[in-house]
Amino acid sequence: MKRQPNLFEAFSPIVVMLFLLAIGYGVYGFEPEPLLILASVYAGIIALRLGLTWDDMMEGIQEKIKQAMPAILILISIGILIGTWMISGTIPMMIYYGLKMIEPSFIVLIAFVVSAIISIVTGTSWGSAGTVGVALMGIATGLGASLPATAGAIVAGAYFGDKLSPLSDTTNLAPVAAGSELYEHIRHMLWTTIPAAIVSIIVYLFVGFNLSGDNISTPETMNVMLQTLTEMFDWGILLLLPPAIILYSSIRKKPTLPTIILSSIVAAVLAKFIQGFSLVDIFASAVSGFDVSMVNRAGFDTGSVAGEVTRLVNQGGMQSMTGVVLIAFSAFVFAGIITKSGSLEIIIQNLMKIVKRTGDFILATVLSCITMALVTGNSYLSIIVPGEIYKDSYRKNNLHAKNLSRTLEDSGTVVVPIIPWSSAGVFMAGTLGVPTLSYAPWAILCYIGFIFAIILGYTGLGITKITETSSGSGNTSEDESVM
Repeated sequence: MKRQPNLFEAFSPIVVMLFLLAIGYGVYGFEPEPLLILASVYAGIIALRLGLTWDDMMEGIQEKIKQAMPAILILISIGILIGTWMISGTIPMMIYYGLKMIEPSFIVLIAFVVSAIISIVTGTSWGSAGTVGVALMGIATGLGASLPATAGAIVAGAYFGDKLSPLSDTTNLAPVAAGSELYEHIRHMLWTTIPAAIVSIIVYLFVGFNLSGDNISTPETMNVMLQTLTEMFDWGILLLLPPAIILYSSIRKKPTLPTIILSSIVAAVLAKFIQGFSLVDIFASAVSGFDVSMVNRAGFDTGSVAGEVTRLVNQGGMQSMTGVVLIAFSAFVFAGIITKSGSLEIIIQNLMKIVKRTGDFILATVLSCITMALVTGNSYLSIIVPGEIYKDSYRKNNLHAKNLSRTLEDSGTVVVPIIPWSSAGVFMAGTLGVPTLSYAPWAILCYIGFIFAIILGYTGLGITKITETSSGSGNTSEDESVM
């Protein structure tokens, strides 16, 4: 006989999951997917105690995966997009001209802006920090500038770009978890991300006032990167067609998946007829990602390419999204079981006793995301788990799903790199040569975004109700659809 779970039965699966991730992932470095499966096993045992059958649990899991499948297909297609944009020369050209913009004066501000540009066009914060970030640290060293400030600006810029790039895995994952749509999610994030960026820029400008650009030259590493990119690809205005298709479709609100496929096909054509790559390499780039070994130009030695360049361009492909998809599926197994057992409903009922206003919803989401980030050090989990917990509650309280997806990124994605024990924090500290706790105060965007999110929640600015046609406008008309 099926029955409703009591408080212990409802909350204990969440507690067990957090414990497994904190100890297994955080302390011992185990992969998170098996830990989530173990948590799902415990949740399944609780479900059996409540009278559910295996078929009932499978039904719950299938429902979660079914709901997320369209967005997961988009996530996989993003891998194709990155691979084809890379082999076509579209992303390398954008990187090239982004690097050309660098001026040594005001290095801290420039570190933020350039890292943001590179991260937007590549969709990867790690790639941005591991390439131009390293070169920018070299400039800062030569200038005698504050290395913690420069490193913090690089991290903040890299995650600004990662957060707003349609190529980013977390930017695609947040709408999956919240039930919103990719491009509306990106537009809605401007409410919190732009103010956070403005505050960051003001601080970085102030820091840069004492630096002079006299007698400073671009470091050799940067020159090598520029020269290598020029040798690998031919530049031309036609290479902007793939991003133009994405931009046009975003403005016109066209379906996401067909748009991505069309842009990828156009990029593949450019790769063939402008860059001269073979069809074999183009298809390989779409599946496994671009690799410099694919370049076959007279006088170009692929074996001598600098590591900074390979880290920048060797990316993309459907396979690059495998890790994100596996974590998502593992989390959906857990979420499907606790939802079907009624545990999630009990958790929400108890949370709703103290959550009354819109600001309370935003604050609760922020605290949940930060808790997940601190416990797991994983941006994917800090998005997926709170998203599953709050998705239905936002809808029932007339809050558009894009409010949730925005808050997941404001307090999940960008907080992880300032946590010393997270993989992102370890990577950034090791790559940039500055301890996480030293650069964290300067990574302003990484912690001020969720502050703006809370402020907007309690003031109502930039909050879209399901009956509103424009965020924060306060005007009502026909209901907006909630995915």
